[in-house]
Amino acid sequence: MVILMDELFKKLDINPQNLKFYETAFQHSSYVNENHMKSDYERLEFLGDAVLELVMSDYLYKNVNLKEGDLTKLRASYVCENALYEYSMDLELSKFIKVGHGEEIDGGRFKKVIMADIFEALMGAIYLDLGFDIVKRVLLNIIVPYVENPKIVFFSDYKSALQEFVQTEQRSLSYEVIDEQGPSHNKSFTVNVKIDDIVYGVGTAGSKKEAEQEAAHDALGKLAVK
Repeated sequence: MVILMDELFKKLDINPQNLKFYETAFQHSSYVNENHMKSDYERLEFLGDAVLELVMSDYLYKNVNLKEGDLTKLRASYVCENALYEYSMDLELSKFIKVGHGEEIDGGRFKKVIMADIFEALMGAIYLDLGFDIVKRVLLNIIVPYVENPKIVFFSDYKSALQEFVQTEQRSLSYEVIDEQGPSHNKSFTVNVKIDDIVYGVGTAGSKKEAEQEAAHDALGKLAVK
């Protein structure tokens, strides 16, 4: 594992001081539970999420001349699950993820939600180990090429698009979790979205937030047809 991670460190151009942070960053809760360990990546993911938002907010504020609302939408496109999954794929992070036996059989190391979470956990580890300036450099090296390539678009904010449509039509909008399955470390949520109490879309994903986006996407497709 350490030898493999050396490849990653070279790719990121960092010189880690405390390898424990990085080992924890790749430990899924299923692996931790199965091996009676103490820490999975979730706390580091929480930290990495905040670091990522700050770095991208700072970069976009200084480099893009847009109003607050448009900046928020643009930032969302580069910190959404689809984008994080793509960054993870580029870095081949699936090679380092440790999951439990059942999760491995279920393809857990390649699931979008897990790979997205792992990217944030890794950024949290770099921040704790090497500080803000280093993690900022790492993140910008990864993400700015996507920002500068107009052919690459990570559009995930379907909820905002649907909200704007509903506001224009002066109609009510609500989301509801209608199904929740799986163990705590591998849940699946199904959400529907209602406009004026009529179901227009349904979405299923590994988090409530992403399921809501999928439901909004489904609804927008149906509204476009109408």
